[in-house]
Amino acid sequence: MRWMWIDRVVELVPRQKLVAIKHISLAEDHLHDHFPAADGREALPVMPASLIVEGCAQTAGILVGHAEEFREKVILAKVGRFELERDAFPGQTLRYTAAIQQMDKVGAATSGTIELLEHGPTGTTVAVVGRIDLMFSHLDNNMSGEKFPEHNFVFGESFKTLLRSSGVAGAW
Repeated sequence: MRWMWIDRVVELVPRQKLVAIKHISLAEDHLHDHFPAADGREALPVMPASLIVEGCAQTAGILVGHAEEFREKVILAKVGRFELERDAFPGQTLRYTAAIQQMDKVGAATSGTIELLEHGPTGTTVAVVGRIDLMFSHLDNNMSGEKFPEHNFVFGESFKTLLRSSGVAGAW
């Protein structure tokens, strides 16, 4: 995967829960287009909700993949629910928590929360700003009988580097 929408795994309870964080920085190119200054209005760089969904999916996908030691090619199959109550801006941190609700050989169902950490001179405030329910499929166990490459193209070197740098050990 080329784009990583999480920066670090901060907690992992195998087969149960994974917590990851994403620091939002004005150095990220997508923020300059979302939303640029125009018609006398100042720029308003906002983390796009679609990228927050992707960060949640990467967090939950790692949890589901880790459960089977990344032998399965885990892909997002469905966003069942996504609610976001506030925007996220540069200088803030998103904390994604994913939990497995159900898992079997064909895939998994997860639920998650999105917290916004706002760093200020008196400390950090934390607020739950969203919830998400996701379903994942184990690609090689799909019902179509379609064959895919043997190597795990979902969990590539970027994910392995992220996990290693976060202290998550693995046999991969």
